[in-house]
Amino acid sequence: MKMLAVEGIFTAVDVPAAGEGEGAATAPSVRYGLNPVSRLLVGGGVSPCVLMGTSPLFLEASLRLPQWFQRDGEGEPAFAMAHGESPYATTGHDMEFNALVNEAMGSDSRYMAELVVRECGEVFTGVTSLVDVGGGNGTMATAIAKAFPHVKCSVLDLPHVVQGVVSTHESVEFAAGDMMEYVPPADAVLLKCVLHNWSDEDCVKILTKCREAIAQGAKAGKVIIIDAVVGSPSHSQQVLEAQVLMDMQMMMLFMSKEREELSWQKIFMEAGFSHYKIQPVLGMRSIIQLYP
Repeated sequence: MKMLAVEGIFTAVDVPAAGEGEGAATAPSVRYGLNPVSRLLVGGGVSPCVLMGTSPLFLEASLRLPQWFQRDGEGEPAFAMAHGESPYATTGHDMEFNALVNEAMGSDSRYMAELVVRECGEVFTGVTSLVDVGGGNGTMATAIAKAFPHVKCSVLDLPHVVQGVVSTHESVEFAAGDMMEYVPPADAVLLKCVLHNWSDEDCVKILTKCREAIAQGAKAGKVIIIDAVVGSPSHSQQVLEAQVLMDMQMMMLFMSKEREELSWQKIFMEAGFSHYKIQPVLGMRSIIQLYP
């Protein structure tokens, strides 16, 4: 606890002895308590994200990083070196790990949805239908449907992810599928923390499918991306630190990365989009509106 308090995760308050001398009722002690950081780990906080990041599968992958660096980053990522397959493949047969990932992504979506609704609610103006690609258990889509009753939401994810998931909102439905093959038509497509898992080439493929999905309606739609844009002038040193640490994790898991604006721009143009708008208002992440 002392170490965690020194690191700023808990508070520490010295409690003096009760009474004086040898007859003191209690000895001096330290009382530890929650602070804004540790409060995130209780109740409806982000503890599932911490549990995922410190899970044996992740830690074993991190131990392969020295070997991976010795190969100059060639070949499979560190996670595959440790486990013989990608994280996506592991979630397909390891139900405990699959549940851990879904819980972590759901907890991330809970607080991210609050930020999006509060800071960027205008993003959903004029949107009547939305597909949350890679939306897992539907936490983000459900929050959007509750905040904006006029938006009908669909969640697209892999079969083993959505299998058995029951919608808790009448305007949210689930569909099993592969975003590389097909994205259902809608006014808007949402990609929250999806593209940083993939190479530039795969991002172009995914965004091309998204562009096709928003082009099928009577009006031109848009793609809404929630992801990091590294190096924004408005970001603090702490935000930059969080971004580069996440960049390391993406490299370890998928051999992918967090991107600067120029890298995003290149992908957008190659996928056939004409313009975009970045709002760096979600902490280490930004909300990007992408137009055909």
